Amino acid sequence: MNTRSEGRQMRGRFLRWTARVWSVVSIGLLFGFIVGEGLNPSGAHEWIGLLFFPIGISLGMLWAWRNERVGGTMTVVSLLLFYVIHLTTSGTFPAGFAWLAFAAPGFLFLLVSRLSGVSRSSA
Repeated sequence: MNTRSEGRQMRGRFLRWTARVWSVVSIGLLFGFIVGEGLNPSGAHEWIGLLFFPIGISLGMLWAWRNERVGGTMTVVSLLLFYVIHLTTSGTFPAGFAWLAFAAPGFLFLLVSRLSGVSRSSA
């Protein structure tokens, strides 16, 4: 194995484990917010929003441990649909960067999938 290939594999492992650790932290924090604050949606549009954030992104990040491309796509699409629902129901995008930070592992999983050239079916 040559040095270039070894370097690429090391970067891939680093990014993969960064995405995995970040996903565990994100899901843990989201779960903590739900437990601490509770879920009190005021209407159907908020229930639909909850399906995508936090449920959709969390399921996507969990799935990405088995298949980075599919799980990363689920996470990113869930975030985008959450933004669309929020924009159409309230007229504004969600404030702050935390929404994106919680879903960022999905982007990393997609990057790892792209760099590896294959979709990992198991870790």
